[in-house]
Amino acid sequence: MSLGDFSTVRLLVVGDVMLDRYWFGEVSRISPEAPVPIVKVERSEERPGGAANVARNAAALGAHVSLLALVGNDEPGATLNRLMQEGGIETSLHIDEAITTTVKLRVIGRQQQLLRIDFETQPSHEVLLAKLSEFEKRLPDVDAVIFSDYGKGGLMHISAMIKQARAAGKVVLVDPKGDDYSIYAGATLITPNRSEMREVVGRWKDDNELESKASNLRGELGLDALLVTRSEEGMSLFHAGGMIHEKSVAREVFDVSGAGDTVIATLAVMLAKGENWANAIHVANIAAGIVVGKLGTAIVTREELDMALN
Repeated sequence: MSLGDFSTVRLLVVGDVMLDRYWFGEVSRISPEAPVPIVKVERSEERPGGAANVARNAAALGAHVSLLALVGNDEPGATLNRLMQEGGIETSLHIDEAITTTVKLRVIGRQQQLLRIDFETQPSHEVLLAKLSEFEKRLPDVDAVIFSDYGKGGLMHISAMIKQARAAGKVVLVDPKGDDYSIYAGATLITPNRSEMREVVGRWKDDNELESKASNLRGELGLDALLVTRSEEGMSLFHAGGMIHEKSVAREVFDVSGAGDTVIATLAVMLAKGENWANAIHVANIAAGIVVGKLGTAIVTREELDMALN
């Protein structure tokens, strides 16, 4: 399958950004102070996380990407800005003096995550309103909008933003959080994972029941489609024409963190280019299969995707 040229695709990513920090080290003994391993840190890495990782994934496929988000006036915020500029992403990070930038620090020993420490605060209302007005200005210049909701408070005005984007004829994709999906009503597509879907519609005993629950939810929210990513069971897309299921691509699974970011970024690029649902979900599934073979929040390059498809 040939993907064609993505350089004409223009995406706007809006949502909760974070800095993913990794401390890698050797574990050779247990602490005499408490029954915990001692990690002798040998190197560290910093990667964009959350909505910033979505933007990075879309840019890695060749799309023109803008990112709109909030950060604190601090070193992690400045680091995120630098990493995004290095990735060729047009970045607009509004500074909120009242918050600290979300950081997820992971300690890795022998390729295993031993500990994760989160630093986060909720943004202030004034900065959120400034972000909303910039969103209105940027809308005419893009083909599709991705909302990456990590529940950190950066998308308080998401309902208004979805209405504006749809009124402007844009494709709108949402990676949702929490148990109230009414705030995402009217989007083109939402992409909950299996456990997020269960939180909203309850459990299902088989694929027929899942299809019925997904169709009901799609109708209630007025969505064009709903994609449930199902880990080792692959992914299922529910739309007006029925269901499309893609089996998971069997690979060595190293780390699933950030796989949802890769899926929604790939879908957005495909749909903005005018691809149909079946092709879009097929390519997104292949991309997910590649990224889970990498440690931590990672990206899939255009070359890797082409090679896997052919």
